Amino acid sequence: MPPKRRGPLQTVQRETDDMKRKVDALVQQAGKPDTTDKTETFKRCKELQLSVADIMKNLRKLSKADEPAPVGNYDQCKREEEMRLLTLQEHLQSLAVDLQPLDEDAGPSSSQAEQESDEEDSDDEDGNSENESSEEEVQDDYVADEDNENADVGPSETGQGSVSYVALSVFTGEEEGDLSVQKGEVLKIISKNKDGWWLARNSAGKKGVVPKTFLKLESQQESEGENEDEGESEEDTESDSEPKSSKTSNWDTVRKAITEIDATDVLAAMGAIPSGFRPSTLSRLLEEGNSYRTSHFIQPKLSQSQLSFKDLHLDPDTGKVHGRPSRVSLTLTLWSCRMIPPPGVGLQVLSRHVRLCAFNGTQVLSNVHTVRATYNSKSPKSWSFSPRMAGMLPCLLDGDCILRCDSESPDLGILFELGVTYIRNSTGERGDLSCGWAFLKLFEESGAPIALRTQELTIHGGTPFERETDLDSTSTMRGASTGILQQMLLSRKQPKLLVKLKAVNTHRRELLNLLPDTIVGCLSSLKFLAIYRQILADALLLDRVTMQSADLMCNSVLASFPDVLDQPDMMDAFRKSWTESESNLRRSDKRDINVLKQLFVSVYMSSVYPLLYSAAMPASCWADEDVESQRARFIYSPSEKLPEGTMLSSQCTHQAFDITQVAYDFISRRQH
Repeated sequence: MPPKRRGPLQTVQRETDDMKRKVDALVQQAGKPDTTDKTETFKRCKELQLSVADIMKNLRKLSKADEPAPVGNYDQCKREEEMRLLTLQEHLQSLAVDLQPLDEDAGPSSSQAEQESDEEDSDDEDGNSENESSEEEVQDDYVADEDNENADVGPSETGQGSVSYVALSVFTGEEEGDLSVQKGEVLKIISKNKDGWWLARNSAGKKGVVPKTFLKLESQQESEGENEDEGESEEDTESDSEPKSSKTSNWDTVRKAITEIDATDVLAAMGAIPSGFRPSTLSRLLEEGNSYRTSHFIQPKLSQSQLSFKDLHLDPDTGKVHGRPSRVSLTLTLWSCRMIPPPGVGLQVLSRHVRLCAFNGTQVLSNVHTVRATYNSKSPKSWSFSPRMAGMLPCLLDGDCILRCDSESPDLGILFELGVTYIRNSTGERGDLSCGWAFLKLFEESGAPIALRTQELTIHGGTPFERETDLDSTSTMRGASTGILQQMLLSRKQPKLLVKLKAVNTHRRELLNLLPDTIVGCLSSLKFLAIYRQILADALLLDRVTMQSADLMCNSVLASFPDVLDQPDMMDAFRKSWTESESNLRRSDKRDINVLKQLFVSVYMSSVYPLLYSAAMPASCWADEDVESQRARFIYSPSEKLPEGTMLSSQCTHQAFDITQVAYDFISRRQH
């Protein structure tokens, strides 16, 4: 019986096993005290480094279609082999530092890198003359080579040509002249172009352009303690006072980057997340402060002169807030998501959600609004929103949203980021991942608004600031035939987000025009935002002694209500109390803004405000089921209700008093 044909991936696995045995043997040999000839061992180490690099190169070229027979969990097996090879590379690099001969002070792989660099420079001069046309680039290369040859003299001062940067993320070159880099890879910057694409050279001597947003400057200094840990010989110790070469510092940077690999890379290597997942961009914005929260965007903006308000004015005839139309003012409904790759084993998902904001392709223009998705384990790749339930739908689950934006950018649109909050079972580590993103441009090329209808948006992997990356569910369809049937099958397997844009009726448009020029939020909160803006206008435009006064104002509602907007469960409690109180109003009173303002203050101060500063109230924590349950019991439990009309009851224990609980500072609120 003929032997079974071995697949390419299995061949690489066997080569990796063999390479691991050789590396282990070399490590044991280098660790023997009687090893006197380190030059031969160092040479063997360099040979193994080249062999591992060749295996890695062959592995990355493999695809599932190359296998003679189906392989289960092919992508996961391939990632595991890549991690094994990366581990071997790290061991060999560390060993090369320890075995480095004394006459090679340029670094662990100086001669090899210089040789490959010279060969690559020669090829570039023959085949890519346009990349070498800059005299500045040639000069930088010459200075860099000269520094390597004179590393013993002292530190070079060649400008940006000697500065090392570390890649923050994987970048795959798609055009001629691009330089593909891996996360943590150290690059030498040759020239910095004003368009944001920097000419760089990697450790192998290969050159190309890389987006500057993918790079981070790393310190090239090392402590004497680190030198001792690296196992310096007595001869090396004698030269500690001499400056280290640039390439030795580069290796320190590489080692530092390896130890600082973020959780996303680890999870991807384990096969716990699809390749298109990234750390959540919008979650990080929310964690950095209040700049992208609703509490910040609800505040009025000052005019250019800083002496009046830009977006808050009173109508002199009615005494109401003067409505301001915005370039974009609409409502939208999140319907569902389909074919979203779920995280793998080892991760417990705490929340599936969509975060949305106004976006112009390069910059987030509004606050970030979050809508939590409803998940059914029977359909793990499908998300839905606004579930049917008895009683009031929590605003965190409400897929009906409002959006206003006054940006004049021709690329203005809505950015949707699908995300999960997870906890790693083995370590208890929490994190936020982006499961993909979609962008809905709101204007045609002619400048006309797009049609208000249901939009089916394709979900891309990566981040909005990367070039479009496919999620795993679509990458397997690449290279398929372009026939009609194949296109239909491909379309059904692509991750999609269904969003319905809606025109607003007259009443809602009037309310929207009372809001700031740019804001995103929940449709069910529209009425309360409009009333709050009216109370705000009364305090800032009517009740101040002079318009030039910026003193603190004693107003608990203005001071604390923006914080409630950032806590969905507190906003739900306010909506519930409001609904109960509003049902007792006459029809004419429901249209009287003065009655509504009085009701707003009364309901807020008797229901939400005492809870907001209660010492027994657990602090809000995103996607923590235990905390959310405790807060819900505290908010809605009858035993926790305050006695009507008093906040001085012994049944109520408050937090330590702070002036910000009762004093409104519109200057500070606007800035923070």
